[in-house]
Amino acid sequence: MIQRSLREWETIAYGEDAASIPEAHAARLIEVAGRSPFAGRGGEGVLEYRRKHLRARGVVGVIASPGCQLEILPKIEAIGEANATDEALRRRLVHMLAVARDIRIDARNSANLGWQRDTLLEILIRLFCRKMIEAVRQGIPRRYIAHEDDLPALRGRLDVTRQFSTLAAQPQTLACRYDELSPNIALNQIMKATISRIACLATAADNQRSLRELSFAYSDIAAVPPAALRWDLIILDRTNQRWHELLSLARLLLGERYQTTSVGSTDGQALLFEMSTLFEAYVARLLQRALAGTAFRVTTQGGHRDCLYEDGTGRFRTRPDILIRDANGIAMVVDTKWKRITPRIDDPKQGVSQADVYQLMAYSRIYECDRVMLLYPHHHELSADPLCRSYDIVSPNGADRLIVSTVDVSASHSSVAGALASLVSRSLSPRNAAVI
Repeated sequence: MIQRSLREWETIAYGEDAASIPEAHAARLIEVAGRSPFAGRGGEGVLEYRRKHLRARGVVGVIASPGCQLEILPKIEAIGEANATDEALRRRLVHMLAVARDIRIDARNSANLGWQRDTLLEILIRLFCRKMIEAVRQGIPRRYIAHEDDLPALRGRLDVTRQFSTLAAQPQTLACRYDELSPNIALNQIMKATISRIACLATAADNQRSLRELSFAYSDIAAVPPAALRWDLIILDRTNQRWHELLSLARLLLGERYQTTSVGSTDGQALLFEMSTLFEAYVARLLQRALAGTAFRVTTQGGHRDCLYEDGTGRFRTRPDILIRDANGIAMVVDTKWKRITPRIDDPKQGVSQADVYQLMAYSRIYECDRVMLLYPHHHELSADPLCRSYDIVSPNGADRLIVSTVDVSASHSSVAGALASLVSRSLSPRNAAVI
């Protein structure tokens, strides 16, 4: 199995050595990546196929074809860190996913996940297997399922209507309605589908062994195709709350962001994440934690106000990333951008897109709030302290402000949450200076 890793927006040349990839395998990976929902119209939204190399874009994860796996890692650099190791990037990416998906990774699980030797896919499979085995040891959940059957003896309640119509000529048979405690429920069917899917992908010996054990434990559960799984029937209560994290992992490995291709001459799988979407979810979840119990409330992908109206009908509906509300309404709109902001000495605008500025100015008007923020990830080329720069909108002494800020996502979750809470507090306080 050929395994290669590269960073988003970087290239890998064709070749046979350990630092390159055979062109035949590259072509198969391109075919798999081209069927991803992230591929776009041109088919190169994940990988660009060039004459001498492959180039990754802003989508990370693992693309697998027979005999080859390509891992794409995000550039998540700590302050003062010029070149992070693959191990460090995997850790940071998995922990961002854990925050966004409400998955707990304690010190015991984190220590032996294989950060250095395995790809992101193997690490996520290993995390799922460990949590799954621990949950199964406490018992597979069961629920009472309603059944209707024609039996020689009464069980449960008699279906009077069916008994005296359909079975009127068969007095030896009784139309019964009864409830039966069964493990064959939607939750277990989702778990079995996840086990079956990742069993085809795991290459690490310990993961394969764990999946065989889990497959045996779920042998009596009906096999349901992933597209037919009934996520809407899942009921989590105090009796099965421990399965919440496993459901999040199952969605991660089996849900909308998981693609399997088996069309044409290439079979392959892709576990991919759009970093802009992940960064937004990560920031939103930590903001919700940080501002819990305060006067502020955080909502995501809300608003839904229209930019234009035609004969009273709204056109061009908006959907800001994050809205921060207080008792008076919307206090701030936050738009997250997974882009590398430039040092001020290189560009006075610091690489902030004019289109992004126009978008935030429109949000300020549409949502009637005087504070809007562009939030970027911090990186090693900037100063040691995260950026927080305030600009007056429209006029030099106007009341409305646009704040351009960065946050160090390589720090601990508690540190990032504290930094975000402080950033919101300072941004919503009365203006003291242009630079905060």
